[in-house]
Amino acid sequence: MSRPLATSTAPDYWQRATRALSKADPVMAGLIRAYPGVTLYSRGDPFQTLFRSIVGQQISVKAADSVWTRVCAAVTETTPEAVLSVSVEGLRDCGLSQRKAEYAWDLAAHFVSGRIHARDWPKMADEAVIAELTAVRGIGRWTAEMFLIFNLMRPDVFPVDDIGLQKAVWQHYFSGEKQPLGVLRAQGEQWGPWRTVATWYLWRSLDPVIVSY
Repeated sequence: MSRPLATSTAPDYWQRATRALSKADPVMAGLIRAYPGVTLYSRGDPFQTLFRSIVGQQISVKAADSVWTRVCAAVTETTPEAVLSVSVEGLRDCGLSQRKAEYAWDLAAHFVSGRIHARDWPKMADEAVIAELTAVRGIGRWTAEMFLIFNLMRPDVFPVDDIGLQKAVWQHYFSGEKQPLGVLRAQGEQWGPWRTVATWYLWRSLDPVIVSY
């Protein structure tokens, strides 16, 4: 995970989404005003996005950046073929846990063997992409939703299991009081069909560093 490149391009729906969210929700309008001139962007590389998502599972942004830097130094090129040229032990030496190293290696093997169909994902429905991704070892629904957001830039993804998103919703809409997931889902429904954009601004409210996978 890292800060975006200066040449990144916003999704074509971003301005339309922020106008609609601002008009419908005064709290969201305030968040959007607080973070002008920055948006979601995609790296465009499905394998790298998924690999970085595995690296970032359950650790801080700073720790994930450190591990990713070491991975890039060891692998030299973050392609499936290059990852398969490094042993699981070699990936562990970069700071990945045994399980994450195995997940990354298995992901690379799926790409090389053609067991997943990255070229088809842009035209597939969200849930169909999630189903294919979660068939890969180490990729759960959260990682698949991160892929939908940060690679395919789908406009209406609401990763309700994300701890940061939960904290932000509690903070801004429920005076900091924890709420069950059903309540959070109902809150998210109010932001459709732009839940990705609402999620992105809620994340920003907790951490102004722009995270990307």
